[in-house]
Amino acid sequence: MPVRVRYTCQTCGYTSPKWLGRCPDCGEWNSLVEEVPAEGGGRPRPAAPAEVLDVSQIPVEAEPRASTGLGEFDRVLGGGIVPGSLVLIGGEPGAGKSTLVSQVAARLAAGGTRVLYVSGEESARQTRMRLERLGTLPAGLLLLAENNLEAIQQAIEAQRPALVVVDSIQAVYRPDVPSAPGSVGQVRECTGSLLTVAKGQGISILIVGHVTKEGQLAGPRVLEHLVDTVLYFEGDRHHAYRILRATKNRFGSTNEIGVFEMGPHGLVEVANPSAAFLAERPAAAPGSAVVCALEGTRPLLLEVQALVAPTHFGMPRRTAAGIDYNRLVLLLAVLEKRAGLHLAMHDVYASVTGGLTVDDPAADLGVAVAVASAFRDRAVEQQVVVIGEVGLAGEVRAVRQVQQRVREAARLGFRRAVVPRASGGEWPPGVEVLAAATVAEALAILLG
Repeated sequence: MPVRVRYTCQTCGYTSPKWLGRCPDCGEWNSLVEEVPAEGGGRPRPAAPAEVLDVSQIPVEAEPRASTGLGEFDRVLGGGIVPGSLVLIGGEPGAGKSTLVSQVAARLAAGGTRVLYVSGEESARQTRMRLERLGTLPAGLLLLAENNLEAIQQAIEAQRPALVVVDSIQAVYRPDVPSAPGSVGQVRECTGSLLTVAKGQGISILIVGHVTKEGQLAGPRVLEHLVDTVLYFEGDRHHAYRILRATKNRFGSTNEIGVFEMGPHGLVEVANPSAAFLAERPAAAPGSAVVCALEGTRPLLLEVQALVAPTHFGMPRRTAAGIDYNRLVLLLAVLEKRAGLHLAMHDVYASVTGGLTVDDPAADLGVAVAVASAFRDRAVEQQVVVIGEVGLAGEVRAVRQVQQRVREAARLGFRRAVVPRASGGEWPPGVEVLAAATVAEALAILLG
């Protein structure tokens, strides 16, 4: 009986019995690759009867966790690494994924944990050189430069480590899967095999994954469904700060982020991110405003800068860095219609300093204030923070946890805060809280 060939989309995982130039699911061109099923397949054997339990009778026990020694990394995971968990870490090239997992492996090995570091893209010598650059070379850290999954499984069986790091999953292959390493079939089958090892032997596994040009994890979408935790390591290679964010976590919350700074000896935890992001803020500069974005449960004070200049072309230019472009265009339309700012013949540039990306609606009012400040060439008071979401009618809408945001601003020495009028509650002492119902009212308070 001939072996049936199927074609799988490398972007979304769609399968087809014949090759298609364009994927009918995601619309990508030339994304379907040929896959030949592994030999020995067939109808699975009937499974043994499973035990059915009453949910109220199942004992509840706290998951034991191993601290990595990196507080920001443990914070994102929910308190540490759970034994038997499979964690996927993705990020753009140069963000520091290998540096992060190397530091985690080295700190756990220095604490007495048996760690196996599998390098599929570098030799053992190159991995040692990176550890030396990071200033750590623990004796309990085992290195394996291997791409063959069967050899990796044999090493895990022989060494019995408590933690395995695989860098990266796109470089690992199974010999019985007739496709190239990094293909949809190889990534799916290798991750499934590692998941079996993690759950069957209680070994924690960290796997590093590449991302596509759109910023999504390379490989089939099922890859993110297989693992227990998905972490994205964000940051521009030209900036020092990195953000570790969880998009899926079966053992904790996805509302936490970790902030690191890339230094000469690796990643350093940033204990006070707000103070670090505002350290180089210019004094009395038009077009600058401080916003408080809530990342999970952590409030972050960030500086939003704007530049407004007359356009020399028929079509004004709008540029956004760290801010959603469509959101910036919407805010400019609100300022034009509701606040009387004639921006139709001006170029507008807006950015968030530090290389961060802000998607919290509470930063809307700060962006609008920064643009108005640059347009009128009037500086916003240095010790004021702006919080609020802007609606299409020009109203300033309430946002969640305003009190927590104002407390963070007060802790850093801010003395005034502009908040939505609908916000209520007790405010921290020493902070003058000014309420604004519309964008025009907020501009009158801050810019006169």
